[in-house]
This record gives sequence, C-alpha cells and structure tokens, in this order.
Amino acid sequence: MAGVLVLALVGVSCGSDDGGEAADSPADSPASPTATKDGSGTAPTSEATTSEASEPDGTAITTAASDYGEVLWGPGRQVVYIWEQEPSSTPECYGDCAVAWPPVLTEGEPVAEGQVDAGLLGTTERRDGSTQVTYNGHPLYYYAHEGPGEVECHNVATHGGLWWVITPDGERAA
Repeated sequence: MAGVLVLALVGVSCGSDDGGEAADSPADSPASPTATKDGSGTAPTSEATTSEASEPDGTAITTAASDYGEVLWGPGRQVVYIWEQEPSSTPECYGDCAVAWPPVLTEGEPVAEGQVDAGLLGTTERRDGSTQVTYNGHPLYYYAHEGPGEVECHNVATHGGLWWVITPDGERAA
C-alpha cells in the first residue's frame, strides 16, 4: 500500500497525463523554482559562458552528479529531460505538455560545459520559430515544478510517455 502511495505522489508531482494539445506555448523557461529539498549540493553551479561578441550567447548545458549518476543540467541548476515520444529531433511536446515540460530554448548555439559532448549538442526549430536545444538528437525539456538541483521526474509517465534525465553519452539514465 505504501508503494502505491509513493508512486501516486510522484505521478502527481510530475504533472497530469491529460495529453491535451492546446495552442503553442512559449514556455521558454521553467516556472519559478522552489527551494532544493535536500541541499545535497549535487546540482551544477556553472553559468553560461560567453561566445563571440557578434553572436548571441547560447544556452549552456553542463553535467553534474545526481541520484541517477552524472546527468545533464541547464541554466539555473535545472535538470533537463528527454521524452520517449520523441524518437527524433522533431519536437512533439506542445500545449499542455509544454506548460508542464517547458522546452530548453536558446538564442545562439548551445554551449557544452562539464562532460557534455559538444558533438551531441544541437538545435531544432519549434513550430513557433523558437530554437530548442537537443542532445543526441532528442529535444531537451525542464520540468516546470522542480526547483534548482531537484530530480523528481525521471522515469515518470505523463502526457503519453516516459520522461528521462540524460547522461553525457546521450542515453537515458538507468
């Protein structure tokens, strides 16, 4: 019974599975984060680096330890996820999905930091014309209700599929 309650609470904390398709959502950054629960300090601390003056700075993607090993993180110490419903770089998370799982957007070329493989880092265009960061050919997302340093939604099913944190080799974490 306790296991069912834990699973139910995890599912609730990671959004609903309504799969609704609403109008495109700009959702370019995570919702206001809450404080870190455990204060473990395992989240990244690096900030975006600067690029050439003639080009806008790209979003920095870095690595740091988590309960799932070394995984990718975006700005603001937000862990990033991939979605099993996106087998290619074409984004499929829009509407309600993009409200719960905001895309990791960039204004310039994304910047690889830590153990991030620059060769796996890329971009894709969203329907609204914004540029989303990809890794190993998969669009990256935040979970809107996680605070800095939190990893609450790995291997959780919402919006019709599982969400996973991603390792530096471009695979989902175990």
